[in-house]
Amino acid sequence: MPLLLNGFKLKATPKSSIFSAINEYNDRVLVLVQLNGGNDGLGMITPLDQYDKLANARGNILIPTSSLLDVGSNQAFHPSMSGIRSLYDEGKMGVVQAAGYPNQNRSHFRSTDIWTSGSPYDEYWATGWLGRYFQMGQPNFPVGYPNGDFEDPFALTLGGTVSETCQGFTANFSMAIKDPTMLNQLVTGGSDTVPNTPYGEELDYLRQSIDSTNAYSNGIMDAANSASNMVTYPDTELGSQLKNIALLIAGGLQTKVYVANLGGFDTHAGQVALDPTLGTQSELLQTLSDAIAAFQQDLTMLGLEKRVLTMTFSEFGRRIRSNDSFGTDHGDAAPLMLFGSCVKPGFTGDSPEIPENPSVQEAVAMQYDFRNIYGSVLMDWFEVAQEDVKSLLFPDFSYVPLVNGCNVSSTFEPAAELEILPYPNPFFSEVKVAFRCANEHVHLSVFNGAGQLIKTLISKQLNAGEHTISFDGTGLASGSYYFHLRLENGRQKTRLVVKS
Repeated sequence: MPLLLNGFKLKATPKSSIFSAINEYNDRVLVLVQLNGGNDGLGMITPLDQYDKLANARGNILIPTSSLLDVGSNQAFHPSMSGIRSLYDEGKMGVVQAAGYPNQNRSHFRSTDIWTSGSPYDEYWATGWLGRYFQMGQPNFPVGYPNGDFEDPFALTLGGTVSETCQGFTANFSMAIKDPTMLNQLVTGGSDTVPNTPYGEELDYLRQSIDSTNAYSNGIMDAANSASNMVTYPDTELGSQLKNIALLIAGGLQTKVYVANLGGFDTHAGQVALDPTLGTQSELLQTLSDAIAAFQQDLTMLGLEKRVLTMTFSEFGRRIRSNDSFGTDHGDAAPLMLFGSCVKPGFTGDSPEIPENPSVQEAVAMQYDFRNIYGSVLMDWFEVAQEDVKSLLFPDFSYVPLVNGCNVSSTFEPAAELEILPYPNPFFSEVKVAFRCANEHVHLSVFNGAGQLIKTLISKQLNAGEHTISFDGTGLASGSYYFHLRLENGRQKTRLVVKS
């Protein structure tokens, strides 16, 4: 029977088409590293071609160019990221510039909900983006699990709380653990018949959860005790989490998704010290870089690097202007990083475009909707069909090539370099934007500097050739705005300025 999932119509599909990852033909693993608090992307990866503008907007926290780690493409890493820089040089790292979503919500709680659920900014979804993926393949979960086909947890969160990314319809597909070698059995709830009441249903569910957890725990401990790490990890919480993940994968656990966490990125004050190369963000990025570098080296030595894709995410970036407390406040888009021997190396997207004089509220404008990144990972890494991705995430899903090798089944032909030309620019009221497209669906929108959608100018099929669209900006406040042009095989963003 057809049903609706977050407003999208779903139907029964063959297991091989929607859930090919959880079977004997696909042994790939996705590791998520959640950077809690809102990471300052401009401090982590600094666009050198925008450096002079950044010096005007955040001079009290900007790291000198002599200390930055120049990686080419007009980009430089924070000096604490030498381990990650080595992975970049080896072609084992990719960066998606300015990942976010339209109408960014700058609340930690709400934006985390959006990033973990994959929902639009104005809808509240009770399921996680990976939970829906798992649920479509295993609609009866958690009843009857573990079983002969699925003996191990579908997902594991390293820590005390399960990840909302893996929340399904009735249960979370993730199990939270701290030390996989020491998992105590939970006390069982008895075997007497439960009453036929709502209380009885809840009691039965609780007993079932306890039995499943105990059964899963045995397999986790067996895997942890049957393998060894090949490198020494840094003595940090994140280092311990990634060490245990590598241990479990090497031990043969068939878990598909692992979630690690690093907190502390809410750097309103003390993001840098008097020496801008030091401070809270420096310490956090050192922790992240050292742990990721050790993890990748371990995977390589264990012969697992082609099986594992690692991806970072944070609920938002920070604003362009720094504050007087040597920190930054809640912002919008930020870089998203991917690691592994199968990633498309280098940068996807352009340098964030920094205005000459950004307002206090202005932040990095979105280039890539994070849901397109999620969906592209599902397609390339877990072999999910594009139509199924649209059902899991959103109908306007647009594929982004993020995986470069390791027998990727998805096909993608990159578009020619797009050119979007607004004129006049700056403007007072009306502005025209010219572009070329093939015979394809075209989506053109206008956003303000705070990432809020001002207007969708066009979203329909156009004939091949040159097109010009007019936008009446009468009444807009002076400042920076952005045209976003999205075609079927490419996208472009350009800045325009409204004069007072």
